[in-house]
Amino acid sequence: MAATVLSGAASAKTFVYCSEGSPEGFDPGLYTAGTTFDAAAHTVYNRLLEFKPGTTEAVPGLAESWEISDDGLQYTFKLRPGVKFQTTEFFTPTRDLNADDVVFSYERQLKADHPWNKYVPGTAWEYFSGMGFPDLIASIEKVDDMTVKFTLKQKEAPFLANVAMPFASIMSKEYADKLEADGKMNQLNQMPLGTGPFAFVAYQQDAAIRYKAHPDYWNGKQKIDDLVFAITTDAAVRYQKLKAGECHLMPYPNAADVEAMKADPALKVMEQEGLNVAYLAYNSTQAPFDKPEVRKALNMAINKQAIVDSVFQGQATPAKNPIPPTMWSYNDAVEDDKYDPEAAKKMLEDAGVKDLSMKVWAMPVARPYMLNARRAAELIQSDFAKVGVKVEIVSYEWAEYLERSKAKDRDGAVILGWTGDNGDPDNFLHTLLGCAAVGGNNRAQWCNEEFDKLVNQAKTTTDQAERTKLYEEAQVVFKREAPWATLDHSLSVVPMRKEVQGFVQSPLGDFAFDGVDLAE
Repeated sequence: MAATVLSGAASAKTFVYCSEGSPEGFDPGLYTAGTTFDAAAHTVYNRLLEFKPGTTEAVPGLAESWEISDDGLQYTFKLRPGVKFQTTEFFTPTRDLNADDVVFSYERQLKADHPWNKYVPGTAWEYFSGMGFPDLIASIEKVDDMTVKFTLKQKEAPFLANVAMPFASIMSKEYADKLEADGKMNQLNQMPLGTGPFAFVAYQQDAAIRYKAHPDYWNGKQKIDDLVFAITTDAAVRYQKLKAGECHLMPYPNAADVEAMKADPALKVMEQEGLNVAYLAYNSTQAPFDKPEVRKALNMAINKQAIVDSVFQGQATPAKNPIPPTMWSYNDAVEDDKYDPEAAKKMLEDAGVKDLSMKVWAMPVARPYMLNARRAAELIQSDFAKVGVKVEIVSYEWAEYLERSKAKDRDGAVILGWTGDNGDPDNFLHTLLGCAAVGGNNRAQWCNEEFDKLVNQAKTTTDQAERTKLYEEAQVVFKREAPWATLDHSLSVVPMRKEVQGFVQSPLGDFAFDGVDLAE
């Protein structure tokens, strides 16, 4: 995009965000990447519940109230009256939000025979499935225009938090019906339309996304008139643009640049502990990675402290569990695999593994949990070479990387990670490692009956002490079986121009610009 001079941008109230990558699409139900959620879910859409800014507390959104039946199986949501959908150049709505939109938004993901279930070829409802919703939801009923009732097959402790997540964004059924009638269903994923704070204007592939403030937004029109995502994959270039005043805020700075950013009088830097984990997921269905002792040996060969020092300049800590230490139920009693190349080499020999060659996948974009996956992969490559394992590093464009790495027959171990989307341990343990997520978010393709029973049991009890106990046990099983090498938990760092006001850093790692302003 052309350079934006801040003096002009500020007077026109144009806010420029130097985003780290291109969205996979604009339908949040189809994807799991934060890049996509920032570009669609947190701009164009809303959900029945929203997370209170800066917290993991679910508060009223499109639903202004709800009731839960005594048996915990029925959730009845009362919708907020007078919620307007965005009017754009490509569609003018004729009615406000109603129960039909909510039923449509969920049933398209729930029902295999729904006309919108397979509207994007080859794409699954990865998050909906990974959360276990197909086996959880018995029915979704329109009680009246402003009331929707969900009936569940069993109790689900994190259900309210789950419906506040990006994949549960509410679409316009009226817009979808028009696209279907016109034979343009794929447009739903290219030209989004919702009830959120910003209306989609245009997307220039891999360059810029443009939005304008939704004038009739139910929570009040934004103070900024225009929002631009300037897609800038290189962190050093994002920093240069920030310093030059070509953007107001950037994600995922290079760790080596943070001190200089803090010293720059034109900038300010927000920091908080990230609710995240980075990992190396083995394909546990393929020999020799189907043996826990082989996975554990490889884990012992990785110098995690060196990754933290090199990639994060110390702004992260080595990870031992699949959930971050700031999350309730974190099992600190678990002992991490010690870095011990000699012991690792012997374990591989005892397991009959010789002359092993493997691929390590490195993400092409910076994420909060892994600022430079290529560098991390090079360090792992060097570590594995010391125990006689030859590594080829591979990568793909981000959307392709996410899609290919889900394959059950995927070759090699993949570097990925996760920032919690709802503050509940279930969002890590079941979503990333449960049997229901194999072929989706479960990149290790790991289905362990003992682990799965524990996390499913934890979902169905509302007693947090009991849930904590079950999750602590699940972490012990995870560590014993080692489907991942847990790499790090990182600090979340957000640099911005001094004139930015009202931006709230999210523990969930998302970038939302609802309520943001620029000082005159």
